[in-house]
Amino acid sequence: MNTKLTLTIEREIIEKAKNYAKAKNRSLSDIIENYLKLLTQEEENSRNKKLNPAVKSLRGSFKMPKDMAYKKELKNRLEQKYL
Repeated sequence: MNTKLTLTIEREIIEKAKNYAKAKNRSLSDIIENYLKLLTQEEENSRNKKLNPAVKSLRGSFKMPKDMAYKKELKNRLEQKYL
């Protein structure tokens, strides 16, 4: 389902973008939509690539408190283990 979106962009950039779209025989909306798809897909792929399969399978299986200081907690646990 298509939805209208209003953007505020410098007039000069809009004119250049319209000329580019016309030269490629595409609509400006189509170019922007495909660019946004590419951006969001790359971000999603980069997040998923960082996790190994074992960790990825556990993703979302527990919730941490919002105020948890991860680095401090890790430091405390490592100190307990090795000191």
